[in-house]
Amino acid sequence: MRIATYNIEWFSNLFNDAGRLLDDSNWSGRYDIKRFQQIEALGIVFNALDADAVMIVEAPDSHRKRDGVGALDTFAETMGLRASRAVMGFVNDTQQEIAFLFDPDVMTVLHDPQGKPRFDQNYKIDLDVDAAPEKVRWSKPPLELAVETRTGSKLRMIGVHAKSKAPHGARSKTEAMRIAIENRRKQLAQCIWLRERVDDHLDAGDALVVMGDFNDGPGLDEYEKLFGRSGVEIVLGGEGDIPLFDPHAAKRPKGPQPASARFWLADQKRWMETLLDYVMVSPGLVPKASNWRIWHPVDDARIAKAPELAQALLVASDHFPVSVELDI
Repeated sequence: MRIATYNIEWFSNLFNDAGRLLDDSNWSGRYDIKRFQQIEALGIVFNALDADAVMIVEAPDSHRKRDGVGALDTFAETMGLRASRAVMGFVNDTQQEIAFLFDPDVMTVLHDPQGKPRFDQNYKIDLDVDAAPEKVRWSKPPLELAVETRTGSKLRMIGVHAKSKAPHGARSKTEAMRIAIENRRKQLAQCIWLRERVDDHLDAGDALVVMGDFNDGPGLDEYEKLFGRSGVEIVLGGEGDIPLFDPHAAKRPKGPQPASARFWLADQKRWMETLLDYVMVSPGLVPKASNWRIWHPVDDARIAKAPELAQALLVASDHFPVSVELDI
């Protein structure tokens, strides 16, 4: 069974309020990409991916006037995907939902939030060591799923879109530093909260997959030294914890690094690539996991030899899918 996580930039912009694809020549939301171009590219990527399930980060907006699940059902039908049914959890007001698109012949899936507080509520933690706990909220609450495969295997899945640490809106270097540190505190708090939920499942002996966009990774920026650990390392588990595993998350010496996202740095006139997207599995799933893959258009040799797919990956989103195959 192949499962994947995929952050699709401005996916919501490709649908009208009725959940129909806007297959036209208007701009998509991605820089210099028309809607029909992004739709075509996504069709190529999803069909090549051929996943039994995809955790979609930045899924189509869903609220009183828009149906994100209906939009994904339409997308799957239009593209002829096996993963043709969608489920969504707590909706938010950011136009970036977390949704799960899956093959109903392979698995049954239920949105099944756990714990106190739930991920759509407040979490209290002292972020600045002043003995006064702050309230932390997820702007995009994680999607918690109870999954049963066709063979009877049961597992838990958690889809994640952690807070970005980028200092958006900063008007000076000083303000950028302040916002970046504040955002990192909040991102770390979200990851601490998430790790508590992970511990609950691992202590209960659940098979667990945690996947999505963490906006973080070991050694990603200079503020990591200030806080000791990255958010990804916190979720993976520290000394004495039952660990989660993702081979891409291991710290590496200087040299080529795996990357799952690609961003244009306008001030430097160059592309920056980084690792933000992960599929983490619990210890019992590690022996059943194989073919870990970042669908990078250049670094993956098989894709580099398929020009249509490589170009589609660059057009479809600023992130690339990350997948693993589980024998369950």
